[in-house]
Parts: sequence; structure tokens; C-alpha cells
Amino acid sequence: MGEPVSEMCDHLIKAVNVMMDAESSQIYRLEALKFCEEFKEKCPFCVPCGLQLADKAQTAVVRHFGLQILEHVIKFRWNNMPQQEKVQLKNCAMGLLSSGTYPILEEESHIKDVLARIIVEMIKREWPQHWPDMLKEMEALTSIGEAQTELVMMILLRLAEDVITFQTLPAQRRRDIQQTLTQNMESIFSFLLTILQLHVDEYRKLAKAHCRVGVAALNTLAGYIDWVALAHLTNDNCRLLEMLCLLLSETELQLEAAECLLIAISRKGKLDDRKPLMVLFDDVAMHYILSAAQSADGRHYIFLKRLCQVLCSLGSQLCFLVGSGVEVDVPANLSKYTEAFLAFTTHPSQFLRSSTQITWGTLFRHEILSKDPVIIQMMIKYFRATMTNLVKTGFPSRNDSPSCEYSRHDFDSDEDFNSFFNSFRAQQGEAVRNACRVVPLEGFQIAAEWLQYQISTPIDIGTTGCRSGKGGEGLCSILSPSAVQWDAMTFFTESVVGQIFKNVEVEKLPVDQGIELLQAVLNYNTQDPLILSCVLTNLSSLFPFVTHRPHFLPQVLYKLFASITFEVVEESKAPRTRAVKNVRRHACSSIIKMSRDYPWFILPCFDILYNQVKKLFSNEALLTQMEKCALIEALVLISNQFKDYTKQKAFLEELMATVAARWTSDEMRVLLEPALFLAFVGADQLMAEGTDHTTGINRSRLSFCVYTILGVVKRARWPADLEEAKAGGFVTGYTPSGAPIYRNPCTPQVLALLPNLLALIRTHNNLFLPENMCRLSETFSRAYEVIEVERKVVLGLTQPVLDIYDSPVYKTHLERMQGFFCTLYDNCYHILGNAGLSLHQDFYTIEGLAEQIVGSALISLDNVPDHRLRPMLHILLSYWPIREYYDSLLCPLLGPLFVYMLQVRAHTSLLEDEDEACEENQVTQEMLEEQLVRLVTREVLDLLSKSRLWDKGQEWDVGATNVTELSLPLQDIYMTLLTISFTSLSWKDTSNCHRTASMVCWTLLRQVVGGNLLPEAVTWFYASVLKGLQMHGQHEVCNSALTQLALIIYDNLRPRYMELRSVMTQIPSINLEALDQYDQRLLEPSSAQKVGEKKRKDQFKKLIAGTVGKDLGQQFKKEVHIRNLPSLFKKPKLEKRDIVEPSETGSLAALFSPTQEDI
Repeated sequence: MGEPVSEMCDHLIKAVNVMMDAESSQIYRLEALKFCEEFKEKCPFCVPCGLQLADKAQTAVVRHFGLQILEHVIKFRWNNMPQQEKVQLKNCAMGLLSSGTYPILEEESHIKDVLARIIVEMIKREWPQHWPDMLKEMEALTSIGEAQTELVMMILLRLAEDVITFQTLPAQRRRDIQQTLTQNMESIFSFLLTILQLHVDEYRKLAKAHCRVGVAALNTLAGYIDWVALAHLTNDNCRLLEMLCLLLSETELQLEAAECLLIAISRKGKLDDRKPLMVLFDDVAMHYILSAAQSADGRHYIFLKRLCQVLCSLGSQLCFLVGSGVEVDVPANLSKYTEAFLAFTTHPSQFLRSSTQITWGTLFRHEILSKDPVIIQMMIKYFRATMTNLVKTGFPSRNDSPSCEYSRHDFDSDEDFNSFFNSFRAQQGEAVRNACRVVPLEGFQIAAEWLQYQISTPIDIGTTGCRSGKGGEGLCSILSPSAVQWDAMTFFTESVVGQIFKNVEVEKLPVDQGIELLQAVLNYNTQDPLILSCVLTNLSSLFPFVTHRPHFLPQVLYKLFASITFEVVEESKAPRTRAVKNVRRHACSSIIKMSRDYPWFILPCFDILYNQVKKLFSNEALLTQMEKCALIEALVLISNQFKDYTKQKAFLEELMATVAARWTSDEMRVLLEPALFLAFVGADQLMAEGTDHTTGINRSRLSFCVYTILGVVKRARWPADLEEAKAGGFVTGYTPSGAPIYRNPCTPQVLALLPNLLALIRTHNNLFLPENMCRLSETFSRAYEVIEVERKVVLGLTQPVLDIYDSPVYKTHLERMQGFFCTLYDNCYHILGNAGLSLHQDFYTIEGLAEQIVGSALISLDNVPDHRLRPMLHILLSYWPIREYYDSLLCPLLGPLFVYMLQVRAHTSLLEDEDEACEENQVTQEMLEEQLVRLVTREVLDLLSKSRLWDKGQEWDVGATNVTELSLPLQDIYMTLLTISFTSLSWKDTSNCHRTASMVCWTLLRQVVGGNLLPEAVTWFYASVLKGLQMHGQHEVCNSALTQLALIIYDNLRPRYMELRSVMTQIPSINLEALDQYDQRLLEPSSAQKVGEKKRKDQFKKLIAGTVGKDLGQQFKKEVHIRNLPSLFKKPKLEKRDIVEPSETGSLAALFSPTQEDI
């Protein structure tokens, strides 16, 4: 065989060199690859070729390929190899370990890795039954040299990873190996620690090779520490933990030691078993941890991260154990620990700072530790540290902070950093609030000092000041020093002040100091929009103090009204910047918030407020429609405090008089016809950029009408107290059950405006008809497409974060039109949804309401795009009518809606299966459309699961044995629900599949299983579940839910429907004998042997295993088959024998017995 082997090796070497040569053409490379792969699959002398190529005399790439050949043989041919060949291969592999490698510092890492894989593949197939002395052989190898010791460490690590972490073995083999490892774990750990100690000692003598072994030993320990019994980690007075702490001072080993320490400290388990971990709070351990933290610098940044995680996990264990019932006292070294932890909180790295936040929050809210003087003192220091940490600095693209250098290691872009920092700031806010529950006054004092300091400090725009926009020269940008300082202080103050009123008794509130701060904020004037926005937030935060000094209320309102009309440069026609828009919006939101939370307090100033609003409304161009609506909402909220139906009704009539007159005028007949409507809003006109759109005023007035109706419907309410409602004339009667029937003072106005609202919705849907789409001018041909902001949200794209506040918001005519249509459409549905909540029976009992809504909201749905369906579905989901109106209102709506959704989803499923080459923009558009379909589908299933029609009443109860007993419309809806639910199991959406399978499908189906379902329907339901398994079975969560659903359906319906068996027989590779046994137990439970529930589920899971689909990455993968060996662990017998003794009958074990020649 020698000559053919040598000849084949020469060909293989040439092929490998062609594949690895950068100059080779693609054709030659593919031919070489094909030759090598065919050799591995078909050649009868793979082993001698592999061994010859793996010789040290060959180049590294050739040796690696030779070892790969051996690995391939073990993985795919081992089961068919004669025993003698197995032993020969094993001996040769052990020979390669002992003498087939270069010294440890010279050998390539990929050669070591593949050598370890070869041994582990044999171990997985033969140990312990046929290779009982494997561990002894590994131990013997370590006596040869450092290279062999490192390889043994790699073998033990990979074995643990394959068996425990990745579980790449059959269950029985995995169980045999894991149990044998567990039985020998004491000796394995002792062996690993001995190796580690020996080579660390040698490394300290400046022997570099021993350092490599030490790293390998630590990596191997990390693979075991995560799952072995905790007792092994704490044996011998916590020798392992002590060694790991000592190694934190060794520069070359400290990272791996910290990894091991982190895994050990993070272990879960019984609290008693975790108690010994508190030894790390002792003086010696804490000394080494602190010394390592202090000596580490930027070059060892990854080590610092691990050390920070170690301290975090140590704090978490402390919080678990103290006060848990296990006798663990507060450590004497708690002060030393918290000081070290605070050092990480004040480190320049923003990532390290953020890593400590969750642990701080846990300590601050711990029932016992939060009362400890050390922690209380640390809360004050934490407040001071947070003053620095809240300042948004450290962008990776900049160099204005020591944090920037670290951020370049942690973040790919400024957008990534910004997203991270928002989360980091939220964590700090939570920790600050937790601390303020304990020391609220101290936190308030720090916030007050910081606020006074910012007010007295001149504004510094820095080098990033605003350089463009509407008179924006000399103003702060979002990254200006003053802007980030004000922003940080504002967030801190907001977090602190909110806790003052929750955790301090009224008589102890610092009212005088709070009012002093409020006055300072009121007196502070600035024309910088970013700073002014922060000022308004502080004003809102401090507003609760005003309730103790009511005479300050007019000043607060004056400040807010001045901000509502804020402009950087008056009378300028340039578009406002985002910063200016945010100030105005912020002021409106503040007024709404105050009116919502303190309406009784603001009521005495209602006339002042109302007159100010009238004054602002007199100039139509002064406010945007949204700003006007916000002020209307605030007035309506305060008017709820009238608690007089007649008075509030009169006020609302006056408030809505202009809107009602315009909305019901002859001019609004344009709402009835799509062509007139498009002309009215100007969507059929050609427009050049830079010119004024004359129909803009029509869009503005139309939007104001809809905004106003929505604001009134959403905010007008009767008194919450029944007695006050009765006294005010809000109660009109009582239901048969005794519940009061209320009337809303806005009802007459809203009902009068409803017809035109429904007409607008109908017209809006009809705009998507082809004959109306062609009416759009070229300028506005894309007016109905998804707006850019929503598109980015749907696709999950991040928004730009830098300099977006500086530039004026220039919008094209198309963008304005898109925004108009989108907002108008959404608001119309919000009015419909809120009308039910607000008007109750006055809305639900409108004659023919269901028909009117079907004739408007559900008309022309075939042409309405998916992104327009979402708001309709979401609002139906959010504002569900009360149960007594299900029959009259809900069922007429859901019937056509669900039928339509089923048709649409069936059509899009066909489109999903098409595979066509597309340009990049087409791909993006397809991604958008597919994601929109997915989101709409989720809305439908949310709607379906929330409706719970099956629980509506007696006729839908589990007792309903026949769906045909229901009325015809209800039958149709019910069957459509069933069809949607079971069809959705195979849609390309795993979250939908899991939710529907676990919550909806059987809940619906069980209502009708007692009836006379057609066999075709039953088989379709069951086949739909199996289709779902084929589509989503590779996902464990979906697999579990679908398997359980299939089991329930089969167990409940198989006794009555033989047809289900025919479905089962079509499953690929099904064991018909096992199916017969399962059916027999199911059909004759009394005569069959009883089987446990878990075993029965496992049997069924095996029956349907052939339906489970594979993901693309697994579909063409060659399967590895590992045979089970004779069971090793059976029921205990009287006679015990050593597990590592050779079996008397195991001939292969005898062949695997080591000899000196083997090694």
C-alpha cells in the first residue's frame, strides 16, 4: 500500500497548496477542493494518508489537512471500522500527542486544536466503557512536557464543551460521559489545580512555555467551574478561589484568572452552598482584588472589565445571602468593597461605569444593606459620582474627554454610543431613585446645589456651537458643554425631586428651599432653545412645591405660555429648528401634565388660562395645530373639575363652536368625494419646491378640526366619585345590575360631528382605489407611502443623533403631504376608539353604528396598504367595546375584517415563497413590505386573542358542543378565527407561531370538538400544526408549543377520527410499529400498560420528529452518528466495582489498555 499512499499524498499536498495559494484561480481552487472532499468520502486509505500528511516534516497547512482527514474518519467512519483499526488509529493519535508536535511556543495553535478534536471525538465514542483508563493516559502525557500538558488541557476543555455546553452527543452517551466526569471530578479538579500550581511556579522563574500551560489550565478550569458541584470550588478551604485571587497579580494570567473567578462567583444554587463564596470579602482576597484593580491600566482594559464584573457578581451574591435565612452577616470589609466598586463607577470608561449601575441599585434597595451606615454614606458619594456620569461625553469620534479613547474600544459609532448612553442614564436614574428612598433630603440638597450652580454659570457653547439655522449663531449645539451639563443636571433633579414627595412627610418637606429654586428657575431667561427646554423640565419637576405656595401659579403659567410661542428670531419665515419645536412642544406638554395631575389646583386660574388661549388662537399662524390641540386638551382637563354637567357642556360648546361650524359647513362636502378632497388639499396639483402651496391653509384647518375633536373626546370625563357625579347631573340612570349610567358633557358635540368623520374615513380608504390614485399629481405621486420616520422604525434603523437639533427642518411639499395624510388617518381612528371609552352607551347605541363603521373604516380594504391597516387594528385592539355590545357592534365588524385579513395573508404567503433577484432598493422595499405584513399580522392575532369571543357568554362557553347552534354570522366569524389561527402557525413569524400555538388554537378548537366536525376539517387542523413544525420546528420555543398542540389535538380527536392516522403515516421516517402502540394505549387505555405523562410526550415527539424542519445552515450538513455503548449506570446492585477497571468481557477495552509503546 506504500506506493499508492505516497502517490496519493503527493496529489493531496498539491491540492492543498493550490487551495491555500492566493494566486490560484477560482476554477483550480474549486477543482482542488472537490478532489480533497472526494478523497475524504471515498478513499479506502484515508488513515495512512492522514498520518503521513500529519508528519512534522510537512508544512503547517498540509499537517492540518492530514489531521482533518483523521478527524473526518473518526466522525463518519468509526461505526463501520474493525476494532483493530480503531485501536491502531487511537494509538497513532496518542503518538501524535506525545511526539508529533513541535515545542509549545513553536507549534501552530490550529494544529493543537485539531489534535485535541481528534482525541475528543474518540472519547465521545468510546469512553468510559471501552477506554476506562483515558484519564490516566492523559495524566501520563503531562509528564512528557509542556506541549503535551497544554494539549491535555485543551482535550479536557473541549470534552466539557461538547458534553455540557453544546451537548453535541446523543442523550445516553452524554449522560454516560457526564456522570463519569462527575464521579471523577474530585481527582480531575485536583489534577487541574496541581498542573496550574506547578506551571505558575515555573512561570515565575521567567519560563514562557509554562505561562502558556497556565493559560490553558485556567481556560480548562473555566469550562468546568460553571457546572460542577459548588463543593469542588470551595474544597480545601477554598483553595481554588485563593489561587485565582493570587493570579490576579500575574500580568500574563490575570485575565483568565478573572474569567474563572467571575464564573465561580456568578454560580447559582442553594444559598447554603454559596455561603463559602463570602470568603472573597476577607482581607487577603479583597487585598488582591483591589491591588489588581489599582495596578491595571488602559493596556489591560479587558481585564478591568472582567474585574468589574467580578465585583458586580460579588455584590449580587452578597445581596442574595444577607437576610436570606442563611447566617451571613454584613462583611466587615464592606467599606473596602464599596470603595473599590466606586472606583469603577468613577473610571473614565463609560462602559465600566455602566457595568456597576445594576449592582448599586440592588444594594440601595436591599432591605438590610440599604440601612447599613457604610451603604448610606456610599449613597452620598454615588450622588456625587452621578453628577459626572450623567454628562454625555465620550463620543468615539471626538477627543474632548478621557472617555473617548475607551469608547473607541467599546462602540463602533456615535450612534451606538448614544443608544448605550440612553440606557446607561436610565440605569443611573433608577439607582438614584432607590437611594432617594433612603436619603431623600441629602439627594435633594445636592440637586439644589447643582441647579443653582448651573443657573449662575454663563452659557458655554464650546467649539460645537450652532452654526446654522434660524438666527442660531451663538447658540448651543446638543454637544456644547453647557447643553450637556444642563441636560445631566435636569435628569438628576427630576429623579431626585420626584422621590421627595413620596418618601418625606409633608411637614418635613423642604418647601422653602423648593420655592427658592422655583423662583430661580422662573427668573432665569435664555434664548437658547436647548437650555430653555431643560429649564422647562426643572419647572415641571419643582411644580409640586407650588401647591404649597399657590400665589406662584400665575408666574409658572406665564413662563409656560411665553415658551409656547418661543422663537429664536421673531418674524422670521425660515423653518424652525428641531430644538425650537421641542421647546414649544415641551411647554404644551407641561401644561397638559399640570392640568392632568393638578386640575383642582389650577381651577382658580381657569379664566386666566382660557383668556390666554383665546388670545393665542386669535392669530391663526402663531401656533401649530398640534400646539393648539394641546392647549384645548389642558382646558378640557381643567373643566372636568367643574363637576357640573350643564356648565361643562356649555363650555365645551363654546370651545368647539368654531370647529363645529367649519366641520359641518357646506365647505366640508369635499369630505364625501375623493376627487373633491384631493383638490381641496392640493394633492392633484403640480408644485415646484420653494413656492408656497395655496391649499396649505385647507390642510391646516382640516387638521385642526380633527385634532380638536380628538382632544375633547380624549379628555372630557365625568367625576370619578359617584356622589359628585350624581350631584353634578352626570348620572342618567342605572343598569339592571345597579351600575350607574353616566353621560359625557361632550356627547352632543361629538355625535353631531361624527357623520363627517366617518365620511372622511370612507373617502380616505377610497383614495387608494386605482381611479383615485391616478388623480395624484407627479409631485405627490408618493404621498401615500410610508413616511421616513415610520419606515426607519419598521426596519429598525437608528436615527442620526448629532447636530439634528441645529438645522432648520426643511420639508419638501411631498413630505408635508405625506405627514398630513398619515396624521389625519391615525387621528380619525383615535377619535373612533376614544369615543367608545368616553361616550360609552351614547356611542355604542347609535342606530346603525356597525353598518356605518363597516361602510367607512372597512371599505376598499383590498387597496389599503398594510401601513394604513396597522392603526385601525391597533385602535380596535386598544379600545375594545364592553361585552354587552359584542353582538350588535363587534361581530359585524370582526366578520368582514377577519375574512379580509385571511385573504390578504394567504396572498402574501404566496409572494413570500417567490425567489427573484432584485436590486438593492427593491430588496429594501421588500424587507419593508414583509416586515409590515408581519406587524399587521401580529396586530390581527393580538386582536383575536384579546377579543376572547369564546368567553363572551354561555353560548361560547366550553359547554357549547356544536358551533351550528350559534347564529349564522357568529358561525362565520368563529370558523374564520379558527382558519386564521391555524393558518398562522406556518407564517414566517416565530413570535406569532408561538403565541398562537400556546394561547389561541386549542382554546378555539376545544369549543367545537364535541360537535360534528367534518373529517376534512379535522385533518386540515392537524396538518396545519405539522406544517408549523416544518416551518418553525428548529426553534425550541416554537417546537415545544407546537408539539404540545399536536399532542392535545391527536389525543382528543384520534378516538373519533381515524383520518388522523393517515396524516401521521405521511410523516417522513415515522415508526409505524411505535404509532400502533401509541394508538393502542390511546384507544384502549384500560387494557394497555399505563405510561407516565412525560414518557408519553416523549413517545409522541419521536413519532412526529420527521416533520420538524431544519434551518438553512443545517439542511445540507452531513450528520454525525454516535452509537450508544452498553449502559453504564443501572440500578445499584450489592456488588460494587470500580468504574475504571477493565471489563472482563470488553475486548475493545482490553485493546484500548495503554502500554508504554502506545504513549
